[in-house]
Amino acid sequence: MSIKQIITEVKERYGYQVTFVQAVEEFLLSVQPYIESNLNSVEDYSRLRRLIEPERIISFRIDWLDDSGSMQSNTGYRVQYNSAIGPYKGGLRLDPSVNEDVLKFLGFEQVFKNALTGLPLGGGKGGSDFDPKGKSDAEVRSFSRAFMLELQRHIGIDRDVPAGDMGVGAREIGYLYGAYKQITNSNEGALTGKDELFGGSCRRTEATGHGVVYFAEEMAKYHGFDLKGLTAVVSGSGNVAQYTARKLNELGVTVLTLSDRGGYIYKKSGFSNSDIEKVQKTKAEYRQLSEVKIPEADFRSGKPWEVPADAYFPCATQNEVSENDAEIMVKTAKMIVEGANMPLTDKAVATVQKSKVLYAQGKAANAGGVSVSGIEMAQNAGHYYWDCERIESELQRIMGHIHTQCVKYGKTDKGIDYVMGANVAGLQRVMSAMKKLGW
Repeated sequence: MSIKQIITEVKERYGYQVTFVQAVEEFLLSVQPYIESNLNSVEDYSRLRRLIEPERIISFRIDWLDDSGSMQSNTGYRVQYNSAIGPYKGGLRLDPSVNEDVLKFLGFEQVFKNALTGLPLGGGKGGSDFDPKGKSDAEVRSFSRAFMLELQRHIGIDRDVPAGDMGVGAREIGYLYGAYKQITNSNEGALTGKDELFGGSCRRTEATGHGVVYFAEEMAKYHGFDLKGLTAVVSGSGNVAQYTARKLNELGVTVLTLSDRGGYIYKKSGFSNSDIEKVQKTKAEYRQLSEVKIPEADFRSGKPWEVPADAYFPCATQNEVSENDAEIMVKTAKMIVEGANMPLTDKAVATVQKSKVLYAQGKAANAGGVSVSGIEMAQNAGHYYWDCERIESELQRIMGHIHTQCVKYGKTDKGIDYVMGANVAGLQRVMSAMKKLGW
């Protein structure tokens, strides 16, 4: 058995799931030297093949009523990927693009991301093709209750603990958890990202964005430079992008862009926190960035990668950076740090890795969200509350720990390969757990 054979098997069986196959192939090729040096038996390769397959995929129909009283239907999913280290953990995504392919890719990535944190968390992902944009509160409540009627059968604090993801913010988590409490007659923390009024953790909303910047800070420090004074291009305009931009501001970085599917806004002097608040308010109302009025800023069609900068933070969605985009970015970039899951295509990754630009993939850099979710689970289990300062400090420690692992497993003659480092560190922990469990 070889890596090439496993990749061929995955392509033959799941060739129609393009995003999932891309994620698996990129992962296996990046860890190939480690696997060939450390996996020596048929049992080892069988375990690796098992790890690539989700332990369970659940799909179900969701029937809900719109404001006119008409029944609407969507499909719901939960991909319970791997539970060797702990209960399945990963977000719920509500977006028309959601399907089994996307959720398998996200769940696969989540397994190793969670392992990197050092917390006892397995990996999973879920969601629905329901689009919350433009829906009334009543419609979101109706959908959330219908979704939870089925989802509650499969989750629980020691089994599977979903969180928010694209399209699932404070409103959606609140309604989902409200339905869970009523249906199950339970107050256990079976969801994270909750409001602090009913068991949520301080800093959970900010965690992914802050974690991205803490990781970038560790990279810069290790390679002998400072983030202060750099210019940065940030894509996206959701929570991750907003709090990445805010934290960069705090460290003295000039944030030049934010974006959405319609284009991007550019401000040469950099966005202030009040500018970012305007973006936050606009997106909370499900309006487009083209409608935001910020002094000295202009809206442009196209992608933000055409703007020259010292650092790039893709924080929107998967495969948003093409090979051509990457060729433009590496001309000026010192670092590219992923805030989204797999925002660079495989060809874009190859382009960046051929350059001397520091590159951190999302498994490592955007693990801040699940880190604070794990802390929220601990608070719920112990029925106590951590203050914001303690959580921010712990988040910074975890991101430092992840960076240390990337350096440990990613050292090469040419420097630090952060992709290999993150993937090998995550794989090593999950495979060791599986072996000791007799799986």
